Amino acid sequence: MIRTTLLSISLMLLFAVSSFAMPIAKDGCGTQECSKCHSLSVKEATDLLSFAGVTVKSVKPAPSHGMHEVLFQKDGGVGIVFIDYGKKHLIQGVVIDLKTKEPVAAHDKELPGAKQFSGLDPKLIPVQYAMVMGNPKSAKKLYVFTDPDCPYCRTLHPELQKLEKMMPDLAIHIMLYPLKQLHPHAYDKARVVLATKSRKNLDLAFEGKDLPKPKGDEGKADVDAVIQFAQEQGINGTPMVLLPNGRSYQGPRTAEQLKEALK
Repeated sequence: MIRTTLLSISLMLLFAVSSFAMPIAKDGCGTQECSKCHSLSVKEATDLLSFAGVTVKSVKPAPSHGMHEVLFQKDGGVGIVFIDYGKKHLIQGVVIDLKTKEPVAAHDKELPGAKQFSGLDPKLIPVQYAMVMGNPKSAKKLYVFTDPDCPYCRTLHPELQKLEKMMPDLAIHIMLYPLKQLHPHAYDKARVVLATKSRKNLDLAFEGKDLPKPKGDEGKADVDAVIQFAQEQGINGTPMVLLPNGRSYQGPRTAEQLKEALK
């Protein structure tokens, strides 16, 4: 029912060739369609994404140069990821048009009914399933939908640790949202953290350390509730940081910058 997009964003290193090659390359990048030089077949994409157990349906040039956009299907849902022209890097996230400030995708027509996230009422967030960093009784709150095996989330977590020291009056609600298609082990890690309600386990998970396996169905209902809520709201990637007013924060994510945004 729900589009499950494997998301979070890093495009910086993908633009290196074209702007510098144009003056000297008669037939190089910048003088013709990128697809004439750079291609990715469905079979190649299938091989590259074999670890995720997805079915690749289509590959198109991404809205941003330097990437292929891959439409995949799994467990009845569809989503997109990006693979760079060098076929060495997988990029999860959304491409934002800087003029319209809206997400864009080459496979828009193949994603009917996909809901784009535009913010939500914080009162709707099921914080009963959150792990809280900082002061749980604080009226000032930050909400973070995050995956313990997402590399961008692992970069963010130490910044949140710094932030809780910088702002002891802040409650940081950690909503564990494992992207199972890309990070198959993240689901069990989230279950253990929520079942034990252990801050130590939370930090260990984001450090990439091993956690005990969940017993029976412990933690499953809590994690499933967060996943369902996030997908229903159109939160398609991690980390998703929500400010106290429920709007998403799209800026740099250092502790100092988050503190400034909270002002």
